Amino acid sequence: MSPTTHDVVVIGAGLAGLQCAQRLAGAGVDVHVLEADDHVGGRVSTDVVDGHLCDRGFQVLNPSYPRVRHDIDVDALGLSRFGRGVEVVRDTGRVALVDPTRKPGALGSMVRSGYLTPGQLSGLVRWAAPALGPVGRLVRDERTWAKSLDDAGLHGGLRTEVVERFVAGVVLDGDGSSSAAFVRLLVRSFILATPGLPRDGMRALPQQIVAELGDCVTTGVRVTAVDQRSDHVTIRTAAESVTARKVVVAVGPQHLADLVDLPAPQTKGLVTWWFSSKERPDSSDMLVLDARTDAAGFVNTAVVSNAAPSYAPAGRHLIQATAVDALGVPSDAEVVRRLGSMYDCRAQDWDLLVRHDIPHALPAQPAPIEMRKPVRAGDHVFVAGDHRDTASIQGALASGTRAAREVLADLGAGG
Repeated sequence: MSPTTHDVVVIGAGLAGLQCAQRLAGAGVDVHVLEADDHVGGRVSTDVVDGHLCDRGFQVLNPSYPRVRHDIDVDALGLSRFGRGVEVVRDTGRVALVDPTRKPGALGSMVRSGYLTPGQLSGLVRWAAPALGPVGRLVRDERTWAKSLDDAGLHGGLRTEVVERFVAGVVLDGDGSSSAAFVRLLVRSFILATPGLPRDGMRALPQQIVAELGDCVTTGVRVTAVDQRSDHVTIRTAAESVTARKVVVAVGPQHLADLVDLPAPQTKGLVTWWFSSKERPDSSDMLVLDARTDAAGFVNTAVVSNAAPSYAPAGRHLIQATAVDALGVPSDAEVVRRLGSMYDCRAQDWDLLVRHDIPHALPAQPAPIEMRKPVRAGDHVFVAGDHRDTASIQGALASGTRAAREVLADLGAGG
């Protein structure tokens, strides 16, 4: 039997691969997507456990991302927003840092916290101000984000207990070596909009894209090799060979080097625990940072169902807890102990629904950062993924868009 033939084969049905395929299909290209897993979405997926929505790793969707605004029907996702602020558990107690325009009564406790001294506030403003300036100037910053904090004069508890703990949970950084430009871009997105969770879990994001692709996505098929010829590409699987004029490799960063002649991007990992409780631990809808001196890699927690009620069935409450690999991962028992002290409750009575160990959660973004890595890997081979742009949903969607544009240019197609 002769191999199946397509104009373009996309390997990987994560956000980047789906975005690329959607753009190609919209331009009238015969495209097919092969996905090794039994579901689409890659790292953006959701486990349903006893009626609870447990995203694979604690994730949020920020509607201010340019590609999300342009390509995603956010209203259709039914986004539930988190509270605008954070709560911090430190050695001396718990304090809420919230938007005072929404909760004016919290201003007194914030002042008493010691975080809002003139020196610390001016340092924070100096550090954060460039995030709202021209993006072109922002991305030229070649410093690490730790160096950028030093240069802004941000020191004290506001830095070590709030900014560093929050950012550690977002970029999975253990030593401040991530790019200052990358971190400020993320801060920019948090300033411009409040992130939230889709009604049906983060899986709803890739499912919205794949719904436009019809039957051109095949799951449960692992590609074993990509052989580039003079005028086509042969894609080999355990069952058959597929030929295509072009191929886009949109696999996770840890699998990239298996299929193309590119080095595997460095990645960073995390562990997230999901718990269910009959009793509500507290009523806060904000992220809670663990800034106590013995916290190590345990960085944050949240009663997710307070912000997104659809994430838990009636009569139950869903709590997440996240640790960063680079800072050290505590045992399950230690996580339960810490949660009990943070929420002042019997966390040992909670049910552990699932633990997600994700060693390749994000591509590393060291300084100086290359914001736009090439998506061409040969005459007929292209790559896509957040390792080609920024390590984010924005980066995944942007890289898929760029790969599609270059493929269309090669094919002489529109779009």
